[in-house]
Amino acid sequence: MNRQGNRFITLALLSFLLAPISNAEEKGGNNTAAETTLADDTIRVKDLSNQPPKVEKKEVEPTLATLSNLADRIKLHGYAQAGYTYQRNSEFHSNTFDIKRTLLWANAQITDRWAFLFMHDFNSQVQEFYTDYRVTKNKALFVRFGQFKNAYSLENPLSPTIMETIDVYSEGVTYLSGCGSDPLYGVQYGRDLGLSLFGDFAQDRLHYELQVMNGQGINRKDKNNSKDVIGRLEFRPTKGLNIVASWQLGRGHAVEKSIYNPEINIDQNYDRDRYSFGADYRSQRFNIHGEFLEGKDKDVKSQGGYVTGSVALLPGKFDLIGSYDYFNFNKDRDMDQHKGVFGFQWWYYPKCRLQLQYVYKTAYTTATEFVKKDNHAIMCQVQVRFN
Repeated sequence: MNRQGNRFITLALLSFLLAPISNAEEKGGNNTAAETTLADDTIRVKDLSNQPPKVEKKEVEPTLATLSNLADRIKLHGYAQAGYTYQRNSEFHSNTFDIKRTLLWANAQITDRWAFLFMHDFNSQVQEFYTDYRVTKNKALFVRFGQFKNAYSLENPLSPTIMETIDVYSEGVTYLSGCGSDPLYGVQYGRDLGLSLFGDFAQDRLHYELQVMNGQGINRKDKNNSKDVIGRLEFRPTKGLNIVASWQLGRGHAVEKSIYNPEINIDQNYDRDRYSFGADYRSQRFNIHGEFLEGKDKDVKSQGGYVTGSVALLPGKFDLIGSYDYFNFNKDRDMDQHKGVFGFQWWYYPKCRLQLQYVYKTAYTTATEFVKKDNHAIMCQVQVRFN
């Protein structure tokens, strides 16, 4: 969808929302300082209520110029990922078409310092809603409050639309960041409710994030009185290279039993700590990123790492994809798994692609056990994205 399409949709929505206001004014209403247009970025939010009422009582209807100004401040984005998966191992085989994600989000630049974002997955549930406020004149300090991705690991904050593998994140990131494979934490899509401080220094070469979060996941209140503290540091020494270290300290509250950690019961609180260190390099010809991860849930330690990359045979059009991934879910019980991915992706339109990949695992999980036997899968996915 191009810019004209976005503006048309936004203008239509704003016209619908502003119609009751216009009708109320026609019936006779006093204008106050709250009617100040969003174009006046010099007025701080907290000052709006302190301004005296305007003397003039002239009826004002929303004009096309005002609506256009609001439309320029609201940006719509969206993407969908759907495909086909064939899987076979010693226990079962399956083949199915599936829709993995259908997301639409809008971000509003309310003032030059204040912004808001809302994201919904129509294949799942509300994913993110938060507000950002830039405290400093430069990019040194922002405050974010709401529901958003946690900062743990190199991969978790990244969008699935730029990840090379159809499975998206590595086994370690999926398990340790709350993306869904840890039954104790549940399916949280790597997101949580909380507060974040972040910013950039040294001409954007240094980036930091410090988060205080519930540790319970999305769309739910905390189930214990402890908060998770998550930190992230990024160093960008040269163009395309990003070195990342992250950590998480907190206490979890188990929502289900886990075959990886059977000593923890449902509704039990437990210590939950994580660490990671990795690097990402991107260029026109090839991309590569890798990471070492470690976690501890009560007394159980997990550990792993991965290397994933792509080589552009036709830059911007056709890439070969490869990944090696190792993760041990429970080091005391030797619940280790090796995973290999090989395939290609074709960018048939900007931000839109077709992917085909073969995935091999040396182990898989059923509802009741961890099985050390081969698992094979063939996956195909089409991605459509605008903005």
